[in-house]
Amino acid sequence: MVATHASISPMSAQAAGRRKAPELEADYNRNPSLGYEPTDEVGFIRCLDHGYPTPLARWHCHDEYELHLITATTGKAFVGDWIGPFAAGQLVLCGPRLPHNWISLDVPEEGVARRDLVIQFRHEPLELACKAIPEFQEIMPLLERARHGIEFFGWADKAEPHWQAVKSARGLKRLAAFCHFMTDLARWGDYRLLSNVQMRGVENDTELDQINTIVNRITENPSHSQSAAEVAAELAMSESRFSRFFRRATGNTYTDFVNRVRINRACQLLMTSDRYVTNICYDVGFNNVANFNRRFLELKGMTPSEFRKQAESRFGGAPVSA
Repeated sequence: MVATHASISPMSAQAAGRRKAPELEADYNRNPSLGYEPTDEVGFIRCLDHGYPTPLARWHCHDEYELHLITATTGKAFVGDWIGPFAAGQLVLCGPRLPHNWISLDVPEEGVARRDLVIQFRHEPLELACKAIPEFQEIMPLLERARHGIEFFGWADKAEPHWQAVKSARGLKRLAAFCHFMTDLARWGDYRLLSNVQMRGVENDTELDQINTIVNRITENPSHSQSAAEVAAELAMSESRFSRFFRRATGNTYTDFVNRVRINRACQLLMTSDRYVTNICYDVGFNNVANFNRRFLELKGMTPSEFRKQAESRFGGAPVSA
C-alpha cells in the first residue's frame, strides 16, 4: 500500500489565526497543477481526474458537492461516519461539508496514473435556477440525500461516458451534459445512503491534517492501532478533549472507528481467503473471539461465518472454513 504520513503536531497558540478548512480546500480547488479546471473557463461545474497517491487523496471536506467515480484499485472508503470497501466502478455523491476519503490498499510501487473521476459543483446556482426554472426541482431531492452521501449501484459501465460528456463540453453544452447525468441519478432507484449523521467537519487545516494522519494510520495497520489515550498524548490533548475532537470530525468514537476498520478488513479476509474465523479475529486486531463476533454482528447484522457463506453464495468467493 502507498500512503503519505504527516506528523501529528499539537495545536499551537497560533491556531486561532489559521485559515478554515473550506479555505484550504479552495486553495486546492484553484490549483491547476492538481488538475482542476479554472472556474472562469468552465463555470460552476468542474471536472477533475487524478491518480494515487496524490495530495488530493486525504480526509477532507469542502463546500461543493462531489460526484466521485473510482476507476482503478480497491481499498477503504470513508464518507461521514461510514466506512466500507470500494472497487473500480463505485460511484458516490457527497454533499457539502461531508468529510470523505478513499484509501487504496493495492497500489503498485509506482502508483496509479488514474484512479478518480470527479465532478464538483456548488449548491447556490442550482437553488437559484429552481426558483425560475421548475424543471430543475427534479434534482433537489437528490441533493438533499447527498448530505448523507449516496452510493449508486449499477453504474460501473455508465458513469464514465457521462463524465466524459461533461468533461469534453463547454458552455451551455456542459450544463446540458451535467443535467443529463444528474437527471439519470435523480431517477435511479438502486442506491444507499452512507453516513448516518450529517457531519460538521473540522475547523481548520491543522485539525484536517491531524485527522487525515490518524485515519491513514488506522487504515494501514488496524491490528496495531494505538489506544485513544496514546493518540491523545501525541496530540497534547486530554483523552476527553481528543474524544470530542475525533467524534466531531468522523462521526464515530475512536474505538468505534477502529472497530469498523477492523471489521471491514475481516470481511475482506473472509471473502478472499480460507483462513479460519478465529485466525482472522486475531489478524485484524481483536484479542478475543467473543468480542470479535459481537462487534461483527453489530456492524454487519450477521456472524462472520454467515457473512462468508453469503459471500460464497453471492460472489463465488473463498471456500467456507469457519
